[in-house]
Amino acid sequence: MKNHRAPIVAVHNDIRSVPPSGARRLLAAAGPELDAHIACHGPLAAAANAQMLIDMVAAAGLRGRGGAGFPTARKMAAVGAGRRPIVIANGAEGEPESSKDAVLLARAPHLVLDGLTVVADALGAQQCHLYATEPALDPVRQALSERHAAGYRGPRIELTAAPATFLAGEKSAVVNRIAGRRALPSDQRVSLSEAGLRGRPTLVHNVETLAQVALIARYGLRWFRALGTTDEPGTMLVTLSRTAVTGVVEVPIGTSLLDVIARTGHTDPGTVRAVLIGGYHGTWVPRAALQRAALSATALRPLRATLGAGLLRVLPTTDCGLRASADITTYLAEQSAGQCGPCRNGLPQLAAAFTELAYGHRGDPAEVMRLAHLVDGRGSCHHPDGTARIVRSALTVFADDVQLHARGTCQAAFAATGIRSPR
Repeated sequence: MKNHRAPIVAVHNDIRSVPPSGARRLLAAAGPELDAHIACHGPLAAAANAQMLIDMVAAAGLRGRGGAGFPTARKMAAVGAGRRPIVIANGAEGEPESSKDAVLLARAPHLVLDGLTVVADALGAQQCHLYATEPALDPVRQALSERHAAGYRGPRIELTAAPATFLAGEKSAVVNRIAGRRALPSDQRVSLSEAGLRGRPTLVHNVETLAQVALIARYGLRWFRALGTTDEPGTMLVTLSRTAVTGVVEVPIGTSLLDVIARTGHTDPGTVRAVLIGGYHGTWVPRAALQRAALSATALRPLRATLGAGLLRVLPTTDCGLRASADITTYLAEQSAGQCGPCRNGLPQLAAAFTELAYGHRGDPAEVMRLAHLVDGRGSCHHPDGTARIVRSALTVFADDVQLHARGTCQAAFAATGIRSPR
């Protein structure tokens, strides 16, 4: 491991870093400007050497906020062991209903840049990239301009626009796009930590993960662990979709799902049929299970759900869960890379069979389940796996509707008219 000391230099050295209180950490600053960032967080001091930073992040218990939830320190250590590493901040949200990364880049671009810089400097990376959709890059350009004018030093950060496609944020697709190729996943026979962009060890971290690293570097692991759970400390950004009040909120990990929906989303749980957790590759959680559901990997594991992309999509009792899931499956089939059999052939067949079940009267749930099992685990990337996951989840959570649809009706129809559905 290199013993590289970061040459981060920040102005305003007379301002002390005072940790923000409450759950608003990432979004604590009054605005995206450098002055507002410094007024809230103070300057970022020179980083420790790589091993010290990795040890601090590991002790803080930070896991990636991009979907997989992999331990952040382990990825840093793997890349730091190589020569001339490259660090990439990934802000390309493929999830159509998620906007947490875009909001973070718009409201706290300097916190993301702090995290990118401190990690790159600690690992000795001279080349950094920030990858996001074109609209999300605008506040980053402004932030970089402010930092340059203020005399900040650090590695050069190159910006690359991501296409607005579902798979554009997959880590190998990110590397492909930055390298000038199409933003599509590729088979990874060798880990990116060994050979990624231009054959060099490459660290791809979600922008929220890097912002969390910046907070840990400033305030230490005890402060970081003051919120969240023992096993999963810290806060996370959540996108609320289809609630009465929608948008991105920051909550401590371990927060009750009912609390987020009712208090933050201002939605009566009695009007909720189910909640899609994690995004379009996620899992439906029925209303009956919401009482024991919380925003943590441990709490969601018995429900076979994960935090994923941090999306919470509420399904009201007046909407059909099968139709919502079939629409998502059709979208996912259209968004596939088309590079392997499960994506080229399997997903379109799965979407067609599910659509017939959801919108027709002759759909065969056994055939839908067969196709889901057929594509699962056989793709070049995890896209077929995620698609199969939401399909299986829908057939389980909305099993009553499978029978009702065969008779030409639906739970949503009963809810809309106030008539109790037959059992």
